[in-house]
Amino acid sequence: MAAIPEIDCGVLERVCDVLADTSTGLTGSEIDKLLRRLGIADPAPTMTKRVRLCDALGQRQKSDHCGNLVAAFIQEAMNPVRHTGNREYFEQKRRELNEVLAFAGYDLGEDGKLRVCQSAKTLTEAEARADRLRAELQKRGVHADVLRFCRAEFVQGNCFHAVLEATKSVADKIRNKSGLTTDGTELVDQVFGSGKAGMPFLAFNSLGSETERGEHSGLMNLMKGVFGTFRNPTAHAPKISWNISEQDALDLLTITSFLHRRLDNAVRTQRTT
Repeated sequence: MAAIPEIDCGVLERVCDVLADTSTGLTGSEIDKLLRRLGIADPAPTMTKRVRLCDALGQRQKSDHCGNLVAAFIQEAMNPVRHTGNREYFEQKRRELNEVLAFAGYDLGEDGKLRVCQSAKTLTEAEARADRLRAELQKRGVHADVLRFCRAEFVQGNCFHAVLEATKSVADKIRNKSGLTTDGTELVDQVFGSGKAGMPFLAFNSLGSETERGEHSGLMNLMKGVFGTFRNPTAHAPKISWNISEQDALDLLTITSFLHRRLDNAVRTQRTT
């Protein structure tokens, strides 16, 4: 692994505040186990959890002259498998960490891995960008399910995370309406394709004419296009190599708003499988 620059002391302190929070953070025994697993010395085991963790990570990166093991600890602590059955807690901790890590030029993904991103210089910068997006989207009358992704923590470096989360929200709504559990284009095909029964599981209209069937097919392909063009690259590419401009974000979020409205009105057909 390439050397990661040492994490700024102020950022490291806040990361430890989040990870070792008195009421919601790692327990003392969990900190001990993770430090041992990574071979990090524990110079102050009797101190409070936050101070203990910060001392251990701070001294190790100073000794290594790099932040690799700090990054490794964060990723171990936020490994999704540790949080199965408690997604809400995982997402809350991830949001808290990302608010801090953005100032060091990192973002913690859903997979629990750190990625490089454009650094946020100030809270005001992140909040101002979020406010601009929100104001413009409100003028466009976008769906409420899209507006909630225009928060500061989603647009600190660029608009990558807002775009990714908004496109994921479309898939979430399809799953909620259909009860199926797949994702992306596979989910769209299963729910809106004709399948063996010759009719879709959900329909955007009555499918009573060639025009309506064409509309249904077009909306289905539009959703697949959104997933293929935006979600797949953003889900797998580092943010530094997928810099989405505010204008592109506005256009995509407007498209996802349109899809949300049509999904709200999609209805179950007589197909049972």
